[in-house]
Amino acid sequence: MKKILITGGAGFIGSHLCKRLLDEGNDLICVDNYFTGSKENISGLFKSPYFEVLRHDVCFPLYVEVDEIYNLACPASPIHYQHDPVQTTKTSVHGAINMLGLAKRINARILQASTSEIYGDPEIHPQKEEYWGNVNPIGPRSCYDEGKRCAETLFFDYQRQHKLDIKVVRIFNTYGPNMHPNDGRVVSNFIMQALQNQDITIYGDGTQTRSFCYIDDLVNGMIKMMTSSSKVIGPINLGNPTEYKIIDLAKIIIELTKSKSTIINKNLPVDDPMRRKPDISEAKSSIDWEPSTELKDGLKQTIDYFKTKLK
Repeated sequence: MKKILITGGAGFIGSHLCKRLLDEGNDLICVDNYFTGSKENISGLFKSPYFEVLRHDVCFPLYVEVDEIYNLACPASPIHYQHDPVQTTKTSVHGAINMLGLAKRINARILQASTSEIYGDPEIHPQKEEYWGNVNPIGPRSCYDEGKRCAETLFFDYQRQHKLDIKVVRIFNTYGPNMHPNDGRVVSNFIMQALQNQDITIYGDGTQTRSFCYIDDLVNGMIKMMTSSSKVIGPINLGNPTEYKIIDLAKIIIELTKSKSTIINKNLPVDDPMRRKPDISEAKSSIDWEPSTELKDGLKQTIDYFKTKLK
């Protein structure tokens, strides 16, 4: 039984990771300050004697004894991370410093949940890990984009300077149950609007693309990365390489929900990427991972979850 710390453990991705690792027989410490995470996401785990929850902000040091650390703490949707951009940057940077310091003190392996936002509005397609990105350092999304980029810098400097056992994954658009209904992301937006027969809002003309990875596939990839050889440190892209236009995603969700919604268009937000698709050849070769969930199958599970939020 490994003792594992998960920061941001009550969030969308963190809650699924907590459940999976607990089901696999590990002893878990879930850390969250509940800015975007929810106790409801992890309430089903409270009965386990091997699941412990700490209300804590990773901007402040934490002293625990664990074998592994998954660092997921940071608001990840534009609505949430732009609410307090200074705090968002602090969470990414100070949080990384504190968790890396903890890992160094206790000699624990640590995984950083980085993001496809590292690539900004990419000039190459699909995005490979070697690409340095096209990021606006002073725009409204910079608190998240640059915060995550700096966190990666810290992880690799700790690896080079202190020989720390690190893992870095870059997460592309992920969806599934436990998403926040009002997080402003395209999947949750469209599903909530469709279920209520409201206008489905598309920013721009809908030809911009995204690649959507179901949460179970992503969690598989994160665990495979954490348990891989110490020589595999990343960064490694985790996402679904199948690309969809936003307009097509809206039509699929209208079909699956049998909604009467109509599609309307609004102006594209500043620095919103036009194309986003991971090259996952490194994940395939290094950790033997690729997603297996079809978009419609994952959306059906997600729609069923959001229906419970409207009761």
